[in-house]
Amino acid sequence: MKNHHKCLSLIYILLSVTITLYAQADAPLADSIRKGAVRVFIDCRNCDMSYTRQEIPWVNYVRDVNEAQVYVLVTTQQTGSGGYQYTYTFQGLDNLHGMVDTLSYTSTPEDTSFETREKVTNLLKVGLIRYAAKTPIISEIEINHNEKIEETEIADNWNNWVFEISTSPRFNSEESYKRFRIFNSFNMSRVTPDVKIEIDAEHSFDKQLFIDNEDVTTYIRGSKRLDNLYVKSLGNHWSAGLRWSISSSTTQNYDFDNKIMPSVEYDLLPYSKATHRQLRVLYSIGYQYSDYIDTTQYFRLYEHLFLQQLRIAYQIQKKWGSVNISAINSTYLHDMAMSSFELYGTMRVRIIKGLTLSVNGSAAYINDQLSIRKGDLSEADILLRLKEQATTYSLAGGVGISYTFGSIYNNVVNPRFGNGNYNFD
Repeated sequence: MKNHHKCLSLIYILLSVTITLYAQADAPLADSIRKGAVRVFIDCRNCDMSYTRQEIPWVNYVRDVNEAQVYVLVTTQQTGSGGYQYTYTFQGLDNLHGMVDTLSYTSTPEDTSFETREKVTNLLKVGLIRYAAKTPIISEIEINHNEKIEETEIADNWNNWVFEISTSPRFNSEESYKRFRIFNSFNMSRVTPDVKIEIDAEHSFDKQLFIDNEDVTTYIRGSKRLDNLYVKSLGNHWSAGLRWSISSSTTQNYDFDNKIMPSVEYDLLPYSKATHRQLRVLYSIGYQYSDYIDTTQYFRLYEHLFLQQLRIAYQIQKKWGSVNISAINSTYLHDMAMSSFELYGTMRVRIIKGLTLSVNGSAAYINDQLSIRKGDLSEADILLRLKEQATTYSLAGGVGISYTFGSIYNNVVNPRFGNGNYNFD
């Protein structure tokens, strides 16, 4: 077991060195930024920045407000009719100091997320035009932007790398029960038109204590996971890459699991249309090494495996709503019967004015649980889900419906006492 943990540490080190060398080799990328375009920092928590960059390619988006010429603050408030008021505050900085403006848009309750996204993006265009007019790039801009303008690159000292660290500890205690849970994650990514790199590390720990007089029973669950993705663009429809995951899990009986999957993807629609519609087919084939905590039902403590995976994903966003569907088939090559098939789907549809229906569900056929422990599970293992149980299927789903009616002209914002939620947590 110690050798596997040393191996995991060595892999982390090699991965870090590889990332550093790649970033240094790709440093000239910053030179491709469109010179002269206004530098904008958008302070918004829930904006669809992929869509914004696609629809407004004639500015340079920066991640440091100190590098910006324009600071844009986006705030929202719920209106009396159930819609939202979006306020965009523009503040000129550096050589544009003193140029300030405030624009707002109010949505109605029956507006879909697609309609709202389109309208607030148009509002942002209007606000940025006056700043773009102070730069040489204004000669390339029309009321409807020139589609030939390439998506701009972001020039910053981080060379397009983005990092996120989060932790979520929780604790509760009673006279006969105590529990401590923590979830940590670290994410780093680098996205350019030609290359996409994503690295996600997760750690979870769950400890429960059941106290009966002087007797204390302790149950622990834990997992660690490192997912790596490298994708290289091969045109407007093709891309190739590598998916690599390293993990351990007390629930799934993995002391060490290493999976490497070279992959290729084809989008039947151009990637440039991805924010509106996409139909992607992804094929992966690779190698898996599994070292188990306990002997499996197939009498294995470790094994070398080869597997393949086919994914098909369809996504569409329109004014009437949105649909997301994906299907995944995985098969172990040493025994083609060892396979699984999973189908996921979500749909949100505006039926009539004010009436919205949302449906989500998933279904899976499962016949590839190679890591299931040999022998029977205890009552605690089953009730607390401490160890994975054998199953041939899984189903999940839900339906939601909402209807909003009344005045659509009540655009007054009154934030006093919140929006009807009187909870103090």
